[in-house]
Amino acid sequence: MPKKLRWLRSPTGADGKPWKNWRLSRNPSRKALDKELRPARAAFTKLQERFGAMAIDYVDGHTPQSDFEKTEEKLRSDMEKTTARIQKLKTRRDSLPTHLPLAEAKKGQEVVKFSTERRHLTTILKMVVFQIESDLVEMIRPHYKRVEDEGRTLMQSIMQDAADIEPAEGKLRITLAPLSSPHQSRVVESVYKALNQTNTMFPGT
Repeated sequence: MPKKLRWLRSPTGADGKPWKNWRLSRNPSRKALDKELRPARAAFTKLQERFGAMAIDYVDGHTPQSDFEKTEEKLRSDMEKTTARIQKLKTRRDSLPTHLPLAEAKKGQEVVKFSTERRHLTTILKMVVFQIESDLVEMIRPHYKRVEDEGRTLMQSIMQDAADIEPAEGKLRITLAPLSSPHQSRVVESVYKALNQTNTMFPGT
């Protein structure tokens, strides 16, 4: 059954046209493809790491040539398949518009138009979150060479990562799951060491 939401304001714009017909929203199909791309890219990174570790073992004389050649062929084949899948997903995603009219993007739902006050509050919260994200990106700059290109993406991945939250006496312990590469996990470790040194108190404690 379609989800029904009530309007908070008149569902028309200043020109009298339905608000949801001219308001744009992110294309959900592109968002779904982005979600498929993330694990595919993570899988490719892991294959690269395995290939590099195997090559080092071979150069150091720890892996016989026959085993190396057999494993190399398998890894190269897996990397080519993964690369082809990533390219296919990117091609499909890039062929889609980034935004759609709200009525089309939210098919089966009646869309809420927030009041002016709520929109202002939402905008302020977004600004605060963006500033916090920017501060965290600056914290990883000394530890992450690709911070200009990937800093915000990395921080967003950290925030969406699985974690355990454990209340302890006088503190709140948060344990994050490892990221897709050891280097990124070390970057996260450096950030949390810096955050621990601030001795920030949880609100209300």
